[in-house]
Amino acid sequence: MKQPNWKPLLFTCTIAALGLQAQAQQELKPELQQAVLKTRQGSIVELPDFLTEKIQNIGYQKVVLPGPQHVISDDPEYIRVPEAIALQEPVQPGAVRLYVYNVNGVKEPAKIDRRITAVIKNNGTADMHIRMLKYSSQKPSTNYYQIGKQGLADYFASTPQNLIRTVKPGQSIAIDEKLEKYIAKYDELVHGFYEFTIDQPGEISIIQTDLNTSGPKALSRIKTILPPKGHSGAGRGVFGVSNYRIITDSVYDTKEGVKEIIVADGDNDPWVLGKEKNTPGVATLAGNYGVIYNIEMKWKSTGGKGLALVTWNSRSGNNQWCGGMANTMVVSEGKFKEGIIQLPSDRLVTKAAPEAILIQVFKPAANGEEQTIRLTYSPPGASCLPTPLIFIPVDLK
Repeated sequence: MKQPNWKPLLFTCTIAALGLQAQAQQELKPELQQAVLKTRQGSIVELPDFLTEKIQNIGYQKVVLPGPQHVISDDPEYIRVPEAIALQEPVQPGAVRLYVYNVNGVKEPAKIDRRITAVIKNNGTADMHIRMLKYSSQKPSTNYYQIGKQGLADYFASTPQNLIRTVKPGQSIAIDEKLEKYIAKYDELVHGFYEFTIDQPGEISIIQTDLNTSGPKALSRIKTILPPKGHSGAGRGVFGVSNYRIITDSVYDTKEGVKEIIVADGDNDPWVLGKEKNTPGVATLAGNYGVIYNIEMKWKSTGGKGLALVTWNSRSGNNQWCGGMANTMVVSEGKFKEGIIQLPSDRLVTKAAPEAILIQVFKPAANGEEQTIRLTYSPPGASCLPTPLIFIPVDLK
């Protein structure tokens, strides 16, 4: 699929009024409740005259959790020259999370195939040992929605690798051998999401080069570090937050009616800040991409109702680039088993209201006791933000 020169994955639409209902919907009509309950997990259900940006928010506290150094390469998003470095950042011994999002944008004098790869150099005085903890690598493609959705699914499902690689002082190696082999055609996205540990200071470089040159070899000869573009891409550099815990302010009761949690909107949940070594000042990660949100919501049902959780593409009417949403998250057990769910699971994207995606249906405790809903979320690929998490009381009888 053809994409214009914009940020299709790491992009956040501007906040604007949709002109929908001014008041929050307090309940879902019985016939629509039944439609929700008949929907398979991850599938789209139509909820006419219900979805709106005016739903009442559930307040929460945001706690920064210990986590890895967070490095992201997404500015410039499109690499327009045949050979260049798109990101080069120092990293310290410890855990590193690396998010690679770059596109082969070479079209002058002709569109040519390229290699976009990630390299780490040992800047220490002793051997560096590198071990992969989380790994997600997709074949380059112009189907950005699919890459973003599958990339999160692979990341959540991955487990630590036993292989430990050794890098001599001054030596460079490819972080991901798959990227070394992939061919990125014009306009194709190269997408990798990794977490690994190192025990020596290093330097990460994201490089575009020809197909006959390895990443480490290209690093030895390429000196040009591209300047950021600013208008395309979420940002680049090393950022100060990699993990959040979201804890709701109070116990939600189904008698309160429909409510939602909003994160990654740049307003209630501001963008994280960091530093990019090649430019002065503070770097902003517009979209909080690569940040993992661990969401905990306590709830109860005083009337015996269950709780359906849905999401939708709430910014579809705000911007010409917000035409689709695709996501993946981990959700705790309810009517459906705990685990990773792609959203939507029955098609590539959801487009706009009245389409909603069913994430889970939670059953009330028999004695009305409090329960805890747990979600693992990261801002989704190929989508506008935010991703509304709408909790709807439903009659399960």
